[in-house]
Amino acid sequence: MDSRSILYSQGKNDECMTLPYAVRPIIKYIPTGSIVWCPFDKDSSEFVKQINAAGFQVVHSHIDEGQDFYKYEPVFWDVIVSNPPFSGKRRIFERALSFDKPFALIMSNTWLNDAAPKQLFRDKKLELLMFEQRMLFNNKGSIDKRITFSSSYFCHDFLPRQIIIEKLDAI
Repeated sequence: MDSRSILYSQGKNDECMTLPYAVRPIIKYIPTGSIVWCPFDKDSSEFVKQINAAGFQVVHSHIDEGQDFYKYEPVFWDVIVSNPPFSGKRRIFERALSFDKPFALIMSNTWLNDAAPKQLFRDKKLELLMFEQRMLFNNKGSIDKRITFSSSYFCHDFLPRQIIIEKLDAI
């Protein structure tokens, strides 16, 4: 897998699955009793599995199941946690911010070099759960350990501090 093709994707290979070890660190920050919406996930997603196993109610949706993030919203939910496509980043974060609810979305740290996050979060509180290691992804059954970019959870109204840096457990 060429990690540059993910980072600079035009939507052709945005279906990179988050591995369990990269989901677990965000779970401790989910407020107790929250209903978690995973808007880019099928029931086989590690977000759905891991968050559900931690005792949270999870609502998941996916465009393949007719639930487009830009048009669909579950009736009941409190927070969003997911790994959205890396293409269309600005639009995804605009939509997430429009709900005025907490969220944690994985995104490439290189996005911080762009003007979009600065514009979107100028009057909002951007929080980052960053990691010492690069997060790996499953792309069509293949895990490339030579990934060229690092990713973090880009959050809003979710973390106890604006920047938290943690170590990722091994795969």
